Amino acid sequence: MTERRPLTIRLATPRGFCAGVDRAIQIVEEALKKWGAPVYVRHEIVHNAHVVSRLEALGAVFVEELEDCPEDRPVIFSAHGVPKSVPAEAQRRNMIYVDATCPLVSKVHVEAERHDREGKEIVLIGHEGHPEVIGTMGQLPEGRITLIETVEDAMAFEPANPANLAFVTQTTLSVDDTADIVAALQARFPGISTPHKEDICYATTNRQEAVKVIGAGADLVLVIGAETSSNSKRLVEVALRAGAKRSELIAAAENIDWAWFEGVTTVGLTAGASAPEDLVQGVIDACCERFDVTLDSVETAKETVTFKLPRVLAD
Repeated sequence: MTERRPLTIRLATPRGFCAGVDRAIQIVEEALKKWGAPVYVRHEIVHNAHVVSRLEALGAVFVEELEDCPEDRPVIFSAHGVPKSVPAEAQRRNMIYVDATCPLVSKVHVEAERHDREGKEIVLIGHEGHPEVIGTMGQLPEGRITLIETVEDAMAFEPANPANLAFVTQTTLSVDDTADIVAALQARFPGISTPHKEDICYATTNRQEAVKVIGAGADLVLVIGAETSSNSKRLVEVALRAGAKRSELIAAAENIDWAWFEGVTTVGLTAGASAPEDLVQGVIDACCERFDVTLDSVETAKETVTFKLPRVLAD
């Protein structure tokens, strides 16, 4: 039997589920207990096919629009947040609905509305088409929020009144990229109102900081997450920027191309905020079958945040 070559896996902590994802999944589970199956969910509750499949097996039905839901069954809105028109329509149809929007996303919604009440023109830093961006822009009438995706967008932006501006951001962005866009806006518009507390969520920031540490000097960094997950894709970029020779986004262990491991002695491993821990263990197990693995846990922060369930489910 050929001797298995050594491989060090540097395992990032924190990784995986954040408090907002935990809460959203719990909301679906508790709704199924309270009302029985089926419970409808508008959009993927979180961006992870494994999570969605498990909830489907319990009796959740995932749809893209409210019009796909019958009026006599409860509907849950995803963790990414929804435009104001969605709960308004659910109320009009007398539907039971539960909003699983992450409280940190809700905080951005509240900020945008406050700026609007104060008569400010609002800029949202984010990615076009992402459900969170659609939800945030949908808190106000069309045209009240301008989306900015890049430094180039920030340089080209021409506000109606440069002295009366505010910005908010998507919660799952790259901290470093966002800092560059904010710097460009502040250089052009020194009076622009900033969030009271940074909009990028604690979990996104913590996972990026951990990846910077495991990525430095790594031959390969594997990020477990979905193609649709903004925070997971950012982790791939952060790893490369931190000095990883290669970084790949995988949905699970079966997506690994073992050719990536040629000449590799050190692998960084993390998971996006909507990826369950059993997928991380699956990757470790797959590596242990092929290599003589040393597991090196790298902890850069402790997370103690939890969010309460909506009152309709907590009762």
